[in-house]
Amino acid sequence: MSRRCGLIAALDTTDPSQAAGWAAAVAPHCGMVKLGLEFFLANGVAGMRVAGGAAVFLDLKLHDIPNTVAGAVRAVLPLRPRMLTLHAAGGAAMLAAARTAAEAAGEGRPILLAVTVLTSLDPAALAETGVAGGPRQQVLRLARLAMAAGADGLVCSPMEISALRDALGDAPVLVVPGIRPAGAAADDQARTMTPRAAAAAGADWLVVGRPITRATDPAAAAAAMAAEIAG
Repeated sequence: MSRRCGLIAALDTTDPSQAAGWAAAVAPHCGMVKLGLEFFLANGVAGMRVAGGAAVFLDLKLHDIPNTVAGAVRAVLPLRPRMLTLHAAGGAAMLAAARTAAEAAGEGRPILLAVTVLTSLDPAALAETGVAGGPRQQVLRLARLAMAAGADGLVCSPMEISALRDALGDAPVLVVPGIRPAGAAADDQARTMTPRAAAAAGADWLVVGRPITRATDPAAAAAAMAAEIAG
């Protein structure tokens, strides 16, 4: 593995007590926890305390006109998330507005991650949205746009890690969902990879939810995954 790769536990629930329990259990093994749209809408700003002091990846996938997204970024800055997501498909002006808004936080600003193509979309599903050529081509197109507009990194499936590194080098922070241990169910993820393979391909962070949170022992599951990433 040519670069250090970290583990993010996705706390995908609306129950703050459950999220807090998971966060405490995985804390020794994960560098960050993810709080997504489902959790944030159910619990609001007060729900952020479930992280228990851990760094937070706030996965809201903002996507609106530039002025609205800039306002949303300013609204979450007091929460001090380590990372924040926006849809690259929102366009260069939206991404640039988000970056300008984030700069107001100075050195403590969140890392802005542009979501390229959702890991639930396979070529057929993507074609239904009017995008031909398959996920990889669209990921590369959106990735170049996003990085030029001021994004710090990208959210991509494991299958595009190598292509993004080849095209964009070490500059983007690559955050990768769709991670499944060997033999695990894919659930609704269409483009998956094992933790070790994704780390070796050049990911910076791997986002894992159900293989950890549905495990009988989430702490043990997180520990095993962290060990696999470390090789």
